Amino acid sequence: MSLINLIINGKSISVPKETTILNAAKTININIPNLCHLNMNDINLENKCASCRVCMVDTPRGLVPACATNVSEGMIIETNSSRALEARKIIVELLLSDHPHECLTCEKSGHCDLQQIAQDLGIRDIEFKGSNSNDTRDTSSESIIRDNSKCILCKRCESMCNNIQQVGVLSGVNRGFETIISTFFDTPIKETDCTFCGQCIAVCPTGALSEVNNIPKVWDSIYEKGKTCIVQIAPAVRVALGEEFDFPPGTITTGKIASALRLLGFKYIFDTNYTADLTIIEEASEFINRLKEEKNLPILTSCCPAWINYLEHHYPDLLHLPSTCKSPQEMFGSVAKNYFAPSIGLTPNDITVVSIMPCVAKKYECSREQLGQGETLDVDIVITTREFAKMIKEAGIDFSTLPEESFDNPLGQSTGAADIFGATGGVLEAALRTAYEWITEDDLKDINFIDVRGFEGIKEASLDINGLVINICAASNLGNAKKLMDDVRNGKSKYHIIEIMACPSGCVAGGGQPYHGGDYDKIKARACALYKIDENKPLRKSHGNPSIIKIYDDFFGEPSSICAHKYLHTTYSDKSNSFANK
Repeated sequence: MSLINLIINGKSISVPKETTILNAAKTININIPNLCHLNMNDINLENKCASCRVCMVDTPRGLVPACATNVSEGMIIETNSSRALEARKIIVELLLSDHPHECLTCEKSGHCDLQQIAQDLGIRDIEFKGSNSNDTRDTSSESIIRDNSKCILCKRCESMCNNIQQVGVLSGVNRGFETIISTFFDTPIKETDCTFCGQCIAVCPTGALSEVNNIPKVWDSIYEKGKTCIVQIAPAVRVALGEEFDFPPGTITTGKIASALRLLGFKYIFDTNYTADLTIIEEASEFINRLKEEKNLPILTSCCPAWINYLEHHYPDLLHLPSTCKSPQEMFGSVAKNYFAPSIGLTPNDITVVSIMPCVAKKYECSREQLGQGETLDVDIVITTREFAKMIKEAGIDFSTLPEESFDNPLGQSTGAADIFGATGGVLEAALRTAYEWITEDDLKDINFIDVRGFEGIKEASLDINGLVINICAASNLGNAKKLMDDVRNGKSKYHIIEIMACPSGCVAGGGQPYHGGDYDKIKARACALYKIDENKPLRKSHGNPSIIKIYDDFFGEPSSICAHKYLHTTYSDKSNSFANK
């Protein structure tokens, strides 16, 4: 490997050729502030547009942006010279001069990179006066709010949407002071091909992109007379929520979560893991039936609403391939209203189902007309992990000292197979644990399908089941989904089953999780924690869950029954004729 020798702040270092000044400085623990740069090696994303210019450093040839300037032999760099510091302050002051002064009420307050850099640079006065951008807010969708008055044109969202997710909804338009990040013809985001994955929110350094705030709706539902407000919580939430309370990434807070939910006033505290197990029963049954009939393969998992939305927009000719199973969130709502409610003497309309999810697309999902019975939707309100943390803080609950409590039953019991739904490859692994034993009628000794674990964008393996070789694949991020679906469309796919999650690395990196700032070590810690939960559970196969066995005995009869299809399955629609595609 060819190395370049240089000096940064008086320290001699050697780094590989093509290394940027920003990354070279990191090797000796020198932090150069920046706003537009985004380096996420695990998903092969590095945004080096140098649009913000906050990372200017001093070199013999003048000030240069550290994020977009490669080192050269013998280069001498000063990151904290008076010239570099003054340039940084002026640039940040210019950004602030065209930024709303509403930090106290901003959705991103306390997590805003611009706010933090302004504090670090000691900026207290803004000398620059002039016109301010005054763009209207886009509140058209159930998931995402766009506020261009807070946009600093860093283009992180554009890079994520176009290069990783390859959805292509966001792009810079106009020139000079009129430049904004917008949609095609400034179309409301709900009318575009946006999948509502929320990865744009995850990387936005300011409050220009945020989730729709459903916290007031939840408080109203908890205190609404004549209603029973119940809550479910997704697997990925329990390994990320702790970060909002200064716990190390990957801390398992399941027991404290149950305790917090009771203190918040929910009547029943349930677990989405219960219906993750239920999803596996239906999905494994569907997969086996398709294998026997040798049609509609590969079967595609259907747990991720952003992925389903993407499929409906871009591959309507393949809508016969996804599993017809509802997602665990929606199965839970259906079971809660049509099985649990009658068991306690209530009707579906007496129940309000609140979901706590790592994903902003779940807010959109619960509004789909296919997901409910008549005018009664399966799920009423969705909040993210971040919103849940805010509710805990609003209520003045000391999360760190909460006792460990358990979920209520019967919708609170689950197996380890359900927990790993939150990591990429987890749904596929859980389905294979059940499908293998149902096909072979034999006990599966090693239930860890290591080949579909990990953080690669596409993972594949083959599994021999009674002489039948099953080709399997797990993919995360929609750019990788596109590669796989193009092969399926062109008849080049060899797979029998494909799991796809829209978010890189799966739900642990969902758009509604605590902000990770591009630090994928946090994401990995969350995923590892889910596998740890799985390993430590006495039951690790979905079909071994006693509560799941009971609901089939009492209500559904058997997997894929008429009753099961009525309450646990759904349909899809062709969205290729949306405005954005015309």
